[in-house]
Amino acid sequence: MDYRYERKFLIKDFEENQIESIIKRHQAQFSEIFESRIVNNIYFDTINMLNFSDNIIGISKRSKIRIRWYGSTFGHVEKPILEIKIKKGLLGRKIKYPLKSFSLNNNFNQEYIHNILQKSKLPINVNNYLKPLKISLLNNYKRKYFKSANNKFRITVDSLLKYYKVNLIFNNFIYKIVDKESVIMELKYNQNLDDQAINITNGFPFRLTKNSKYINGIE
Repeated sequence: MDYRYERKFLIKDFEENQIESIIKRHQAQFSEIFESRIVNNIYFDTINMLNFSDNIIGISKRSKIRIRWYGSTFGHVEKPILEIKIKKGLLGRKIKYPLKSFSLNNNFNQEYIHNILQKSKLPINVNNYLKPLKISLLNNYKRKYFKSANNKFRITVDSLLKYYKVNLIFNNFIYKIVDKESVIMELKYNQNLDDQAINITNGFPFRLTKNSKYINGIE
């Protein structure tokens, strides 16, 4: 997959229905393309939280490792995907690998999820890359999807953000933080369209910002 831009807007002064209305009234004629759904992520990091610190410092070349799935957060997880997200400045791409299904419950811990990764027949180099990593965060949010009339620009809108502390040995997922005030909107497009993107961003009354749900959750 080629690199693409992901421009983010952290929105706190608008209701979700107001944001959706602004998107649909944009001159690029955005329309909703999927039903909204819950996005779930389990993140991994090094023992010394190198991925977290790289994001904080603003290292241009950095990575993020997570397991993603859609629908119910807890219980039996079907069709999880391992995503290695590689960033170069504002550009990013994802490398994806399907994983075996697993359960997210009180028995979930570091050893359990690493066994799932081992059984998922990942490439050897990916397995070796994952071995020293530890689980660091669970989060979920509601996501809506929009696409411009010319099919060149996509928007996602994330709300009802929830962050769960993850323990290496035992988890009951009782400790969580719910952010009901923040909405994160992302504008996504191929890197060859960057000269056109200013016409899109200027059409919104929102400010572009650097934002990472992973950083928010850890902090």
